[in-house]
Amino acid sequence: MEDLITVVIPIYKVEKYLQKCLDSIINQSYKNLEIILVNDGSPDNCGKICDEYAKKDTRIKVIHKENGGLSDARNIGIKNANGKYITFIDSDDYITEDYVEYLYELIKKYNVKLSICGIKTVWKETKIQKREKEKEELLNSKQAFENMLFAKGIEVAAYGKMYLTELWEEYEFPKGKAYEDTAVVYKLIEKAENIAYGNKKCYYYVARVGSISKQQQFNKNEEDYIKHTKEMLEFISKKYPELQKAVERFDIYSKFRILRILIFTNPRNKEMEKNIILDIKKNQKDVLTCKNTPARDKIAIVLLNMGLPIFKFFWCIYRKVTGRI
Repeated sequence: MEDLITVVIPIYKVEKYLQKCLDSIINQSYKNLEIILVNDGSPDNCGKICDEYAKKDTRIKVIHKENGGLSDARNIGIKNANGKYITFIDSDDYITEDYVEYLYELIKKYNVKLSICGIKTVWKETKIQKREKEKEELLNSKQAFENMLFAKGIEVAAYGKMYLTELWEEYEFPKGKAYEDTAVVYKLIEKAENIAYGNKKCYYYVARVGSISKQQQFNKNEEDYIKHTKEMLEFISKKYPELQKAVERFDIYSKFRILRILIFTNPRNKEMEKNIILDIKKNQKDVLTCKNTPARDKIAIVLLNMGLPIFKFFWCIYRKVTGRI
């Protein structure tokens, strides 16, 4: 008999996107699912939509709760999970019909506790595109970290992955904090020891203004991002000193992310901008000369060295052309 797999979907103010997300889940090729919808006190019609779907599909369990944030909603889902394996899907995203089956088959094929698929970021509305040549590989934790830090298919996100539910016995998402994935997912990768990775893009991440990770003004959420990223990189650097160049690359990437937000924040925090630029320049030579550094990072470093106005000008053009937030 096929293993029961739990799908956890935290829900808050995503009325516009929710039905597409839920349709992609209930139509999975893998049928033995427990679908937990955690309505995190959403003030719109999300709760009603959840209840309507539960009436049509007995695999769906709806939990209505007071608003406690994404971490709290996911933690509630984990505590109520009965599946041997668990996967997380954000309620404004959607998945291909073989998402669950693909991740499950990777786990079984390579006899691991964690599997990862490719993620397609949707900056603009798009139809599901043709997939690139498929590749699978078995990675140990160190190799998975290296791929993640060099942006080689593996992301820090909790979604796009399937976990043996037992892996979560020691961990939970930090309640009341943003960028909770960065705070905990690396611990799961380390604990799993071996990871099955397949590059098939089965998860579609919808980048939208208003989501936690797409804020356009510097705020407390970004302070959480800085803190969690620092803790993750310190852990990896200490555990795997041979990954220092990979750590430096991700550190610069994360600082560019904060810098891009700061230069569009009003009023500008010139002192913080200056400190971040100094931090970027500390390790820029090693990152520039590293063959594994993505080209976009190298271009960003070169543009920044030409001056912050030049960097901002080209970033504005890039956002306009790509639709990127």
